[in-house]
Amino acid sequence: MKGKIILAALLLLGSTTATLAQAVKKHGKLSVTGTQLTDEKGNAVVLRGMSYGWHNFWPRFYNPESVKWLRDDWRVSVVRAAMGVEPKNGYLEKPEWSKEKIKAVVDGAIKNDVYVIIDWHSHNINLKEAKAFFTEMAQTYGDKPNVIYEIFNEPDQESWDEVKAYSREVIKAIRAVDPDNVILVGNPHWDQDIHLVADAPLTGFDNLMYTVHFYAATHKQALRDRCNYALDKGIPIFISESAGMEATGDGPINMDEWTKWLEWAEKNKVSWITWSVSDKDETCSVLLPAASATGPWKDKDLKASGIKSRAFIRKYSAGK
Repeated sequence: MKGKIILAALLLLGSTTATLAQAVKKHGKLSVTGTQLTDEKGNAVVLRGMSYGWHNFWPRFYNPESVKWLRDDWRVSVVRAAMGVEPKNGYLEKPEWSKEKIKAVVDGAIKNDVYVIIDWHSHNINLKEAKAFFTEMAQTYGDKPNVIYEIFNEPDQESWDEVKAYSREVIKAIRAVDPDNVILVGNPHWDQDIHLVADAPLTGFDNLMYTVHFYAATHKQALRDRCNYALDKGIPIFISESAGMEATGDGPINMDEWTKWLEWAEKNKVSWITWSVSDKDETCSVLLPAASATGPWKDKDLKASGIKSRAFIRKYSAGK
């Protein structure tokens, strides 16, 4: 009898884990209703997951096996493939190789039934190249409910008018092929100026959301106040990059502010993604250099930020 009870418990645990992992099967095609990301039945959705580091610096992690491990063990419902554009070995220098790495993660996400953000990981406007890239991605993946497009990672010194003009052209290129998958739009000063978006958003397009990035030791209540202002004005927000340390990606973790941010996101049903699956010698890279490229990753393979990121995602994905 005791053996039967243990077996039943294991089967129940396995069933629960499988249900948590099947994000796309559960929610289907996503859309944006008001400020809320919603599923094909109109229910509110909060995606939680991990961003890979720049593909050109940490290509070894860009594989389907790592996606599967993040789904099964970390219980992510979304991953973000961060395609570096300008740096050495980035898209501008090696476009075909770069697309191979991104597609490895996208294909892995589709196979493993999680959502995936195709991220144009740039701080500058490269309109011609971005239009060509996203046209190809839309042609390849536009019929897949898994795919979300992030068309400008972090504008830095560009004005909101410049970012709007760029975004309008890239969105039109995507929509010529893919009429309805969700598109994420950045804003000036590393996705901090969401208040400018709130005062003058893009018009004429559906299923758009605007990104906010926070690093909790640097970005505190003042940025949450900007986010509240934007939500109050009907602007849908997606936190496509975040972490617990300062904005450099280094320094000590501020657990109090990180917790406040995630509590705010959960309260407002805002999706959030943590940076990053990489092994750089900095606080925000969640893996140690000895970690396998594909998983499995045990505690000994994780930095403090990795242990905590995993714990946060598992906690909120379980609805606790």
